[in-house]
Amino acid sequence: MLSFKSKPALSSLILLLLIIVTLFFFSYSASAKPHHYIKGGGDGFKTWEKTMRRSLAVVDNNSTLILAAHRTHRPDPLDHFNDYNGGFNISNEHYWASVALTAAPFFIIAIVWFIIFGLCMSFICLCYCCCPREPYGYSRACYALSLIFLVLFTVSAIVGCVVLYTGQGKFHSSTSNTLDYVVHTAHNTSETLKNVSLYLDAARGVGVDGITLPEDAIKSINDLDDKINSSANTLSSVTANNKDQIQDGLNGVRMALIVLAAVMLFLTFLGFVFSIFGWECLVYTLVIAGWILVAATFILCGVFLLLHNVVADSCVSMDEWVLNPTAHTALDDIIPCVDNTTAQQTLRESKNVTNQLVSILNQVITEICNLDYQSVPPQLRTAPIYYNQSGPKIPLVCSPFHSDLTDRNCAPGEVHLDSASEVWKNYTCEVSGNLCTTPGRLTPSLYSNFSAVLNVSYGLYHYGPFLVNLVDCTFVRDTFTTISHTYCPGLRRYTEWIYVGLVLVSAAVMFSLIFWVIYARERRHRVYTKQFMGTSYEDQHPPK
Repeated sequence: MLSFKSKPALSSLILLLLIIVTLFFFSYSASAKPHHYIKGGGDGFKTWEKTMRRSLAVVDNNSTLILAAHRTHRPDPLDHFNDYNGGFNISNEHYWASVALTAAPFFIIAIVWFIIFGLCMSFICLCYCCCPREPYGYSRACYALSLIFLVLFTVSAIVGCVVLYTGQGKFHSSTSNTLDYVVHTAHNTSETLKNVSLYLDAARGVGVDGITLPEDAIKSINDLDDKINSSANTLSSVTANNKDQIQDGLNGVRMALIVLAAVMLFLTFLGFVFSIFGWECLVYTLVIAGWILVAATFILCGVFLLLHNVVADSCVSMDEWVLNPTAHTALDDIIPCVDNTTAQQTLRESKNVTNQLVSILNQVITEICNLDYQSVPPQLRTAPIYYNQSGPKIPLVCSPFHSDLTDRNCAPGEVHLDSASEVWKNYTCEVSGNLCTTPGRLTPSLYSNFSAVLNVSYGLYHYGPFLVNLVDCTFVRDTFTTISHTYCPGLRRYTEWIYVGLVLVSAAVMFSLIFWVIYARERRHRVYTKQFMGTSYEDQHPPK
């Protein structure tokens, strides 16, 4: 049987591509390893984690904390490839340059593939056009191996498309859930701030028997109200706008990945069918399209590896920031705390107004409600001081704060803000002509005024912990903790799925392109060889 030796161009191309891919995976696995190794397995890691937490805990409140310093310790191409030491910082071009360098192998593969495969295809075309030869002679082993590898890489491409499609769906869902959580948190914070503003507004108009807040307190409330509404609207609107922009970008990425997976799957299927049936013209047309798509897919691999590293850096940074939330960090650009001055002023004013409203209630209780008939001079036995009040005296309301606005414990006999309204029901009387006709020290109208003042006072007191959380950024810390523990694992896992799927699709289609050409060529040689051998046999054994 005649033997056929493959052309040097195809053999060299396959060998070169195998070497490139092998070197890439070796270099990537080496770069993915941590710079510092910890002996002792899990216990060693726990010891390192405790040490890290202690070191982070001692950072001064007003200092700048470098986040994910160990993880972001990468060469910086903008600084002559010196190690980048600025930590996670999305506003720093050196951070983006260093993290982009981790995706450089994919970009290099895309360039090398585009240039070398293009040159090889050009060389093959020139040889085919300028040096035509009879296409007879083939190797059975080469024919069988090319068919086996063609099937293998076709199946690999299908698996890669499935992984890519599944990964993009999971990633889109996880990212959307994360964004929804952030927006929901910001919206709740904004609405709560507006509720505080509403209670302060109500405090300006409440009073009992003509006793209201002093003018200076009302002026402070007016000034503070504008700041609260401004902070609430800014927090809500900025977060919502950022969410919309990010969501639009994610939707575009999702559509691009879906289209890419569908195109690659369709391309692989057509290439396999055209190769099996030996339609070389169509095969070469698909090879040209696949040549460009593979280069683009490798670039996307690098982009998603970059995204995967940024997501991982963000998650590590959130963990570290939670340990020291008051330090200035790069995460302030993602979810800034509400303006600290406004938060402090709101907390102080809410405590002050609460104290003053309680003082108004206690003043009316002491000077009017708890007066006895005998102690009121005849000339003063008219409303509002006298309305025939009698019976057990009303207990005073517990003021939750001292005059310096520090927390205060209730004295014996005082009623707490949350239970005063129920207690006062026992001291109401029935009235006729604005005078009590039954024992009691509160008329229904007076009880309504008391309840209105109490409602405002209790509302401001109720939102005190929320305002404290704003001042010390607890709400941001809680948000980052939830994102880190609930959403980060999924984000990191599914970005990895996407770039693994892209790598698998790229490599499988890349080798499929080569074996489309090889198998179609071997099939054509096999057909011509059989025809040549049949013709030779007829020439040697003519019919009698």
